[in-house]
Amino acid sequence: MWAEFWSIYILDRDVSIDASFMAYKGRLSWIQYIASKRIGDEEQGYDLDLFCIPKHYAADLERVYIPHGLIMDRTERLARDIMRDMGGHHIVALCVLKGGYKFFADLLDYIKALNRNSDRSIPMTVDFIRLKSYCNDQSTGDIKVIGGDDLSTLTGKNVLIVEDIIDTGKTMKTLLELLKQYNPKMVKVASLLVKRTPRSVGYRPDFVGFEIPDKFVVGYALDYNEYFRDLNHICVISEKGKDKYKVSKSED
Repeated sequence: MWAEFWSIYILDRDVSIDASFMAYKGRLSWIQYIASKRIGDEEQGYDLDLFCIPKHYAADLERVYIPHGLIMDRTERLARDIMRDMGGHHIVALCVLKGGYKFFADLLDYIKALNRNSDRSIPMTVDFIRLKSYCNDQSTGDIKVIGGDDLSTLTGKNVLIVEDIIDTGKTMKTLLELLKQYNPKMVKVASLLVKRTPRSVGYRPDFVGFEIPDKFVVGYALDYNEYFRDLNHICVISEKGKDKYKVSKSED
């Protein structure tokens, strides 16, 4: 029975389901999930014992929140949506480092696969920018551009910004204002995660992987003070993990 639903796409809902999701469906009903990319506040995730978790992190995590297989299927669908909306134009894909690098790499792999196997393909170049707005598990509100190439190369280009997570939205709004100075032809934003939080300034990206509750998540290149980037799955960090890797603002 489950085989009928593996690797299918729900075209009018922008969601895909893969075998790993079915295997670990746990408390998140697959019927509920395919109806929305929104993960409800009641969703607790999955027991760590169901997955391969590095031993050095096992005591620092509460739950696996989004399994790697589901991330990959959703990313594949986002690639198709991006090609549909931006196809036909040369795209400059701008990766927001460091947290966005894994999503960026996987998203571009899927876009390249579509380019190889479609009658309509687009040239794509890449660029990188590094921003910093977090200390421990809080957004500081102070947005620092601490890396990146000459953004004047984006003038007149169609730009796809690839980000790991939109929290309050302040960081992305600041970046978009910065890019306006260089007069790109078009700017779209793809974010793997968007957090529902009362601190939000109301910004919503053009392409969203998952909308999640106001939890601090790590893994799949999302970090807590540079730790946990090497996890395959997106997980909820424990209070013990926060204390273990906490830094003072003077160290930051």
